[in-house]
Amino acid sequence: MTTTSRMRWGIIGPGMIARAFAAGLADSSTGTLAAIGTRNPENPALAGYFPGARVHHGYATLLADPEIDAVYIATPHPGHAEWAIKAAEAGKHVIVEKPMGLTAFEADAIIHAARKAGTFMGEGYMYRLHPQTLRLVELIREGMVGDVRMIQSSFGFAMPRVDPEHRLYANELAGGGILDVGGYPVSMARLIAGASEGMSFAEPDKVVGTAHLGQTGVDEWAAAVLHFPSGIVAEVSCAVSLKLDNVLRISGTKGRIEVADFWFASGRQGGTGRIEIILSDGARETVTVEEPRHLYAFEADAAAEAIRAGRQEFSAPGMTWQDTLGNLKVLDKWRAATGLQYEIEKPALRTRTLKGEKLEKRADHIGTRRIAGLEKVISRIALGFEDFPNFAAAAPLLDTYFEKGGNAFDTAWIYGTGRAERVLGDWLESRGVRKEMVIIGKGAHSPLTYPDVIGRQLTESLDRLKTDRVDVYFMHRDNPDVPVDEFVDAMDAEVKAGRICGPFGGSNWTRERMDAAIAYAQRAGKTAPMVLSNNFSLAEMLEPIWAGCVAASDEAWRMWLKETQVTNFAWSSQGRGFFTERAGRDKRDSEELVRVWYSQKNFQRRDRAVELAEKLGCKPIHVALAYVLSQPFPVVPLIGPRTLAELDDSLLALDIELSPGDVRWLKSGTR
Repeated sequence: MTTTSRMRWGIIGPGMIARAFAAGLADSSTGTLAAIGTRNPENPALAGYFPGARVHHGYATLLADPEIDAVYIATPHPGHAEWAIKAAEAGKHVIVEKPMGLTAFEADAIIHAARKAGTFMGEGYMYRLHPQTLRLVELIREGMVGDVRMIQSSFGFAMPRVDPEHRLYANELAGGGILDVGGYPVSMARLIAGASEGMSFAEPDKVVGTAHLGQTGVDEWAAAVLHFPSGIVAEVSCAVSLKLDNVLRISGTKGRIEVADFWFASGRQGGTGRIEIILSDGARETVTVEEPRHLYAFEADAAAEAIRAGRQEFSAPGMTWQDTLGNLKVLDKWRAATGLQYEIEKPALRTRTLKGEKLEKRADHIGTRRIAGLEKVISRIALGFEDFPNFAAAAPLLDTYFEKGGNAFDTAWIYGTGRAERVLGDWLESRGVRKEMVIIGKGAHSPLTYPDVIGRQLTESLDRLKTDRVDVYFMHRDNPDVPVDEFVDAMDAEVKAGRICGPFGGSNWTRERMDAAIAYAQRAGKTAPMVLSNNFSLAEMLEPIWAGCVAASDEAWRMWLKETQVTNFAWSSQGRGFFTERAGRDKRDSEELVRVWYSQKNFQRRDRAVELAEKLGCKPIHVALAYVLSQPFPVVPLIGPRTLAELDDSLLALDIELSPGDVRWLKSGTR
């Protein structure tokens, strides 16, 4: 596509929304419909709905068509992530019909694919690009109704009957109102709340929701309340089995604004849109927006404008990437509040990756190493993931880590009151890859730091993990009031029982306790601790991040680790943000950073990391992780990325080779 030629669009999934988008393209000033991808190319109705379009048998063949510039994804919701990612990887620009993914986690994976591919990716909330929406935002910013206090918005309709096969009721198609139409009132509320503060959108700080789940398990009608930091309260509702009034009401200190069916703006086929203003003194005004073009023409033209300008996302008030992620996070909270999780999100049915592929190792970027006491090779970096609410949310990250060659997963009995272990257990069972994995378990966290707790908690952990053993085990804390031999005896018993099938040791243990434990084991003929899990970083902790934490970054610890060759599974190995722009001598908003890391010596180390990063063409945080990996003793850093972008960014450190002189200079300033 040139800067003057029309963008050639393909449509994946020829349903009702696809037909609306095709009609919009007919009114577009920038695009034309070139082809559709369908699984039923013999359907005689296609020619009438998509006149002049080539018909591809299957979606993949459309993505392989070199005469397609951009793709509109109009499949049922569960297909959005798969085909949006595949389209981006095929070099196509994409609009995904809302919702971009079933969750914000899926949307983040989609956006990450586009970011890497250098392609456009936008979520299709068509009303956001219509002139009426822009005029509404202007009225709010002009203070037409004073300071906004409340927003009420609904989108609800009544289907003739509950049909389990229809996409709106089918559980396997992620039916129901919240994902199908609930995003409209939520996105409008966030838009208006943002406009009232001079921003493109605002995020609520509280979401409370409920819903009626019908016979197919999907929400047939639902409501939520959103509270924003500004004090604005929004009431939103949606339904697929109930006709609602579908009026947007924006109430302010000087009056209110009402817009009926705001998502249709001036009409699907074009026409006159009306914004009703009712002031507190009773005065009324109607602001009209005349627009003859088809409703869906605007998002096609906005996408083309962005692409020609070299942008990868819509401009506001269109759905930017952050806007899309924020909107889906609200929908995630709304669904969570109602207990709505689709069967297709559960491990029994979601046995493939987001791209619909069988999980396989596809690269060896992460690499492996050998450590004492473990028969398997272990990844150079281990993955922690305690921040994910369920299997479906965590699976994209776990899958990607495995595909890049990772096999070590860090978890603990205490994380998320067992949620992290259950998530990993579900993933291992769903993917069938337990044999290759190195599972790192931890138990006996304070205040339950006693020998008899180790076995009991390990039993619970193994049940959650759906396995009969862990490969590496740590006591999560130490209790100096208990003789160390009792802890060694308890862990040695689990080794003999086969429930710990690799090395064990202490997390946040001192050198003195490790030495005593090793000495006792050697005297008593027991298995000796061979691993440690203490903080280790280029920056030295000034005081513990959490009570009972122990750092192993100073010179005495480095000497001990070098002499003993005990493997340290290093947590917070990148300094918890100290080597990013969050930290700085003049930046003191983070209490933790200031308390734990801010010292003259640490800032000097940070300065050297910045200097070396500039020379190597990377970031200081990459240098910090490379420092940990370049020690003369075995270290397995534990990383906890929350997104695929964070994972990829962390892995860049693996490409950095530091000499012993570099390591000394980073730490002390001398080579």
